[in-house]
Amino acid sequence: MTEAASAARLALGLVDLTRLEVDDDESAVRALCDRARTPFGSVAAVCVYPRFIGAAREVLDEQQQARRVRIATVVNFPGGNETPDQVVSEVREALAAGADEIDLVFPWRAFLEGDAEAGRSLVMAARETCGKHLLKVILETGELADPQLIKTAAEIAIEGGADFLKTSTGKVAVNATPEAVRTLLETIRDSGRDVGCKVSGGVRTTEQARQYLNLAAEIMGAAWITPRHFRFGASGLLDDLLATLEDSSHTEPGQDA
Repeated sequence: MTEAASAARLALGLVDLTRLEVDDDESAVRALCDRARTPFGSVAAVCVYPRFIGAAREVLDEQQQARRVRIATVVNFPGGNETPDQVVSEVREALAAGADEIDLVFPWRAFLEGDAEAGRSLVMAARETCGKHLLKVILETGELADPQLIKTAAEIAIEGGADFLKTSTGKVAVNATPEAVRTLLETIRDSGRDVGCKVSGGVRTTEQARQYLNLAAEIMGAAWITPRHFRFGASGLLDDLLATLEDSSHTEPGQDA
C-alpha cells in the first residue's frame, strides 16, 4: 500500500463528516449520513446543526453496523457570543435529542479583549452539562492568530475540561494551519492531560490530511492517533480519501502503478 493510501485509510476513520450550511435541510443531512459508511470503513462521526440530530440518528440507527458512527453538533456557533446560560440550554437540548459529542465555540472575541475568565467559565459550564459526552472546544485559531494567544486559549480550554481542542468553525478567513495545529498538539502534550485535537477548516485532500497525521505522530506518537484523540472536521475530505483508496485498490501487486 502506498504512503498516500495508508494515510487515507487512517484518516477515513478520523473524519467528522460535516454539514453546517445555512441552507441545510433534512434531505441533505440524510444524504450526508448515508455517506458515513463506505466500502473502506466508517467515518468517526457526522457533525450537523442541532435541529438535524434526530434525522441523523434515524439514518445512522437504520444502518445497524457493528461500528457506531457518532453524532456531533455545534453550540455557541459560529460567533461564540452566547452567554453560559444559553450555551448550557443548547447543550442540554442537543444531548436530549441524541447527540454524542458537543463542539463548543470558545468566546474568542472576549478573550482577545482581555477577558480570559469568559472562556474558562463557559467551558466549565459546558463540561458540567456534557457529563460523559465528548466536549470539543473550537478556539478559532485563525482569528487568534498569535501562537502565544492560541496556546493560552488552549490551556484555558484544557483547564476547563475540554476533551478536544478544535481549530476552527470553518466560517472565518483563516481556518486550520499546520502552525496552529502544532501549537495545539504541543500544548496538549505539555499539559499531561488526556485531550485530543480536531483539525477543522480547509482540509480537503489526502495530502493535507497526511501532513497533519505526520505532525501528530511527531509530537504525540503514532499510537496516539485514534478517533478518541485525533479528528478531521471536513465536508470535502472524504471524496479525496475515497478516490485515493479506490486508486490503490485497482493497483494489484506486480502490476504497474
